[in-house]
Amino acid sequence: MKRIILLSGLFFAVILSNAQTKIAFINSATVMEQLPEAQDAQKQIDALAQQWQNDLNQMASDMQKKVEDYDKRKLIMSDKRRSEIEKELQELDKKIVDFRNQKFGTTGDMFTKQNEFMKPIQEKIFKAVKDVADEESYDYVVDRSNSTLLLFANAKHDLTQKVISKLLQK
Repeated sequence: MKRIILLSGLFFAVILSNAQTKIAFINSATVMEQLPEAQDAQKQIDALAQQWQNDLNQMASDMQKKVEDYDKRKLIMSDKRRSEIEKELQELDKKIVDFRNQKFGTTGDMFTKQNEFMKPIQEKIFKAVKDVADEESYDYVVDRSNSTLLLFANAKHDLTQKVISKLLQK
């Protein structure tokens, strides 16, 4: 009997402690959109991506010209010359694929540059979120920008503007 009373008391203590838990949310996408340094970093990333894409387009255009030239002349070429040019075209195609992977692949330069530019900004945002959560006595803050994370949120618990204000004050 004592055991049941003790377990019941413990159960109610857990329920009461959970009832006092405060949860809020932010929309990190909105924060990033309104933070000037995040916008600057994104512009730098976009400029790099555009340059790399231009280089890739130029390589593809050069290859296309070489393929068209090859197609026009292949009938009058010797087998040996045709084989050499086909090998050159394959190497050029491989070079284009390698360049694309080096710049835009999952571990490519684009990923590295995004990390390099955005990581300090994300750390600053996380610090601001922690500061606001501490000031407002929130136990948990969830990011609402990813809709799979949060299905419903009451707007009165949205800390997004407070986080933006904290970041823009500095």
